Amino acid sequence: MNHHHHHLTRMLIATLVPMLLATLTSCAVGPDYKRPELSAQATPVRFKEGLNWKVAAPGDEIKRGKWWEAYGDRELNALAEQVEINNQNLQVAEAKYRQAQALSSSARAGFFPTISATASETRSRTAASRSSSTSNTTGLNTSTGAASGASSAISTNHNLSASFSWELDLWGRIRRQVEANDASAQASAADLESARLSAQADLASNYFQLRINDTQKQLLNETVIAYAKSLELTRNRYNVGVAGKVDVAQAETQLKSAEAQALDFGVQRAQLEHAIALLIGKAPGNFALAALTSAQWHVAVPATPLMLPSSLLERRPDIAGAERRAAAANAQIGVAKAAYYPTLSLTGNAGYSSPSLANWISAPNRFWSLGPSLAETILDFGKRGAVTDQAVAAYDQSVASYRQTVLQAFQEVEDNLAALNILEAEAKVQEEAVQAARESVTLTLNQYKAGTVSYLNVVSVQTALLANERTAMTLTGRRLAASVGLIKALGGGWRGEAATSQ
Repeated sequence: MNHHHHHLTRMLIATLVPMLLATLTSCAVGPDYKRPELSAQATPVRFKEGLNWKVAAPGDEIKRGKWWEAYGDRELNALAEQVEINNQNLQVAEAKYRQAQALSSSARAGFFPTISATASETRSRTAASRSSSTSNTTGLNTSTGAASGASSAISTNHNLSASFSWELDLWGRIRRQVEANDASAQASAADLESARLSAQADLASNYFQLRINDTQKQLLNETVIAYAKSLELTRNRYNVGVAGKVDVAQAETQLKSAEAQALDFGVQRAQLEHAIALLIGKAPGNFALAALTSAQWHVAVPATPLMLPSSLLERRPDIAGAERRAAAANAQIGVAKAAYYPTLSLTGNAGYSSPSLANWISAPNRFWSLGPSLAETILDFGKRGAVTDQAVAAYDQSVASYRQTVLQAFQEVEDNLAALNILEAEAKVQEEAVQAARESVTLTLNQYKAGTVSYLNVVSVQTALLANERTAMTLTGRRLAASVGLIKALGGGWRGEAATSQ
């Protein structure tokens, strides 16, 4: 036994040491990853619609803050918290992330040997030769209890063995696969962050639109009351013979039109309420938001800083995800190229085998084997070349997708910066128009009461006032939407403290 033991030890050392040394000193085939470069045209020094922006680089690991709190709306804050907990699209993205992490762990298992154990019992019969079976067909083998011939026998064998197989990663195939799966897991984490940011931004946009809907509905309700008073005034003047029947008809038409417009707001409000319910993972039938008047709802568009560093673009998860997918695709080129090289594996087997259960697990019944195996594809009619070409094309595609994502990010920031700047100026002018329209209504009503103008003049100025007030509210909604869009385009907020919060 000692002789066999020392012989096995020498074999293990002689076999394993050179292979391990070769593995440690080998390099992974395929190109090492470098982040795809962006041209100067794709990464301007500053944004056209902003001031003093610097060139950005992906850095999705920066944490995001609760950016929606900048609007100072408690109800929005409470709804945003429910998105994180109940939104089913987030649950899908989170499950995909866990799946990607599991695949990464699975790829790492390739660094280690596969070990298996087998226990079996076999019963077999060895056939006799033709000559023996014809000359002696009635004989009985007394030692085995089987019909006997020259070499016929029935035997039982008990086996207990353990085996292992270990692929030595000489060319880095396993390392490249782990590299690819790790990058894919990181991209999946970025997808989760993208889904979270998108859901939060959609919630804020829908919530603000619903509140603007409420204020416009309130405006129409107040307008209906004002038009009803105008109709009453006109009827009284008609009854005393001061006004004509046409004035009454115009006043009544104006009132009914305003009532119809007020009712129409209910359609959009219901749809927005349903959309918000879906974002927080609730059935629309189990969710309702009470309407608020303009006196009850106060919201401010957060002031845009004069200097918006484009480093905040590093917080965009879709950019990080696109860059990580490029890294994964690059590693797959190495996996494909490793197929051109031979596969070296170390296999071993050891255990016990005996025809009898008595003294089955004992030294005389022991067996073992150990040895390397080398496998190489000699001819595959271009299959490996096609797989490699496919991997290279997939990498080129991911690089183009990454660059396009960056360009789109710059466009979204530019769009929303321009919208905020222009809408702010427009809102100031529009407020002046509203004040002028209100004054015009007051003056024209006084003239109508004095009998110096017809009711058509009153209808005209009241219609102009309503249109200007609705435009002013619409501008507020557009400014809020652009503000949310800018926050989303920046990857989760422009406040400096947001990077360290949450």
